[in-house]
Amino acid sequence: MAKKQKKQTGGAGGTPATVALTAAGAAFTVHSYEHDPTHPSYGEEAAEAMGVCPERVFKTLVAEVDGELTVAVVPVSGSLDLKALAAAVSGKRAVLADPAAAERTTGYVRGGISPLGQRKRLRTVLDDSAARHPTICVSAGRRGLEVELAPGDLAELTAAVLAPIGRA
Repeated sequence: MAKKQKKQTGGAGGTPATVALTAAGAAFTVHSYEHDPTHPSYGEEAAEAMGVCPERVFKTLVAEVDGELTVAVVPVSGSLDLKALAAAVSGKRAVLADPAAAERTTGYVRGGISPLGQRKRLRTVLDDSAARHPTICVSAGRRGLEVELAPGDLAELTAAVLAPIGRA
């Protein structure tokens, strides 16, 4: 895992995601921006606000694979391929999870679900396109707050499988 001084640009106190990153000694940067509740896409809003290409900003989706909740982390510039997600975890069928179940299980609200620091650790699949970037951004646990880190660190901290689960 990359070790270097973290730079926080968000408020004090942190979220479960930033607390988990700090506890792990991971290098990360927190980016905050004013969330616009009327924006049609949380992820695209984050990319625009941070001035980062959408291919480097990843959204966290919760799906059910054969009845088991599973986290999928894919670029905001595309969508989740549910068949590929199921295959990545040796499952047969995947559907997006009920939003209330996703919120209850992760401890985060929709639009702010982070793959890090979840209430219940879920199996995680990270789109393999993440490996093409030195750093990627994912939700830091609330709308308007993103964390930037090395994709290898994210994979290590979430025990993620890397697989081609995103569609352009």
